[in-house]
Amino acid sequence: MSDVPRSSLSRSAKLASIPLGLAGRSAVGWGRKVAGGDAAKIDADAQRAFAEQVFDVLGQLKGGAMKVGQSLSVLEAAFPEEYAAPLREALVRLQESAPPMRAEAVHRILSEELGPRWRSSKFLSFDDRPAAAASIGQVHRAVWRDGREVAVKVQYPGAEEALKSDLAQLGRLARITAGWVPGLDIGPVIRELQARMTEELDYTLEAHHQKVVERGFRDHPDYFVPEVLAHSPRVLVSEWVDGVSLASVIATGDQPVRDAAAQLYYEFLLLAPVEVGVLHADPHPGNFRITPDGRLGVIDFGAVNLLPEGFPEPIGHLLRQALDGSAETVVQGLRDEGFIKPSQRPDPELLLEAIRPFIEPLVARQFHFTRAWMRQVGAHAQDFTSPTFKVHLQLNLPPEYLLIYRTWLGGIGILCQLEANVDVWNPMERWLPGFAQG
Repeated sequence: MSDVPRSSLSRSAKLASIPLGLAGRSAVGWGRKVAGGDAAKIDADAQRAFAEQVFDVLGQLKGGAMKVGQSLSVLEAAFPEEYAAPLREALVRLQESAPPMRAEAVHRILSEELGPRWRSSKFLSFDDRPAAAASIGQVHRAVWRDGREVAVKVQYPGAEEALKSDLAQLGRLARITAGWVPGLDIGPVIRELQARMTEELDYTLEAHHQKVVERGFRDHPDYFVPEVLAHSPRVLVSEWVDGVSLASVIATGDQPVRDAAAQLYYEFLLLAPVEVGVLHADPHPGNFRITPDGRLGVIDFGAVNLLPEGFPEPIGHLLRQALDGSAETVVQGLRDEGFIKPSQRPDPELLLEAIRPFIEPLVARQFHFTRAWMRQVGAHAQDFTSPTFKVHLQLNLPPEYLLIYRTWLGGIGILCQLEANVDVWNPMERWLPGFAQG
């Protein structure tokens, strides 16, 4: 394990000592003020139609509905305020529309996967009421035979067939969201996404990934990954993680708590590929929680990106060269990595101007992430009146960078929801290959 900054110890202590539930946040008014009743009605109708369209598409999904919904909820910080509220309402409706598995079905699966005497041989107690819903299963709280509290994740019956049906719907969802990433060659990306989502069905594979990360971060002063105690293709038993989720920190945490939690989360994204060659690729606030001793607990390793050499070194080089203003070098590097299509010839200076808002946090080094900033960046990418808009249309997302892109986009969404001040420069210089060398 690489050396741990001494400042991290005090940071964890700060999180452990602050009562997270004390600092409330005032409600935000979502409606946009417009002049005239007709304009207001048209605006409200447009917002509602947008949310209903998203709900309609997601409502046709089965096993992957919550997974896609969670991804959208992380990115709500990028939406204009007038769209965020109806979208959030649609996602809440979606999650509430999925009833939990009956106890009889859970018992049947546990008997098939862990043996007919699963209750007496494995557990001291088992709560039939689900404690949480995962994307393709649900979680039950139990006590393992050695007295440890555990989380038992049980996959929904028919999840594999349902997910295959969902994947067929991704094309329609892609058409709705195509404007978020102008110029994206969606075909190869969808195929890569389908392959990665299929992997999430295999709890044995998830258990392997979790074991790798748990061993690498065992006894770490800043991070806690629960130990896997038992697993099968459809059941995963691991230590229960007590604590306050990042979703609760977003809702009720005061500024010092949000800053400390965000710093831990940001550094985990950079550190895990270095330590264990694994990038946790499911950036949802429910997958991260502040433990009673102030560490960041990390759960759900169904979606990961295996990076045995850490992040690809070209990422660090390109970021540093963009900060240095080396426009021609950046264009050539992006072309070499497949971010620029062979037929495209973007203007180097316009390209630097196009990506400048995205690297603004590194320019500032210590950056205050906000929802307003994320909306500004999104508006910049989709401003067809700007000279840089053509550059955005010339950029592509190579499939091998899909999970990295998805994770960092979702991660930045979490930082913006936390409205946090984050030291972005030093961790990146320390752990991102190629960045320190320039």
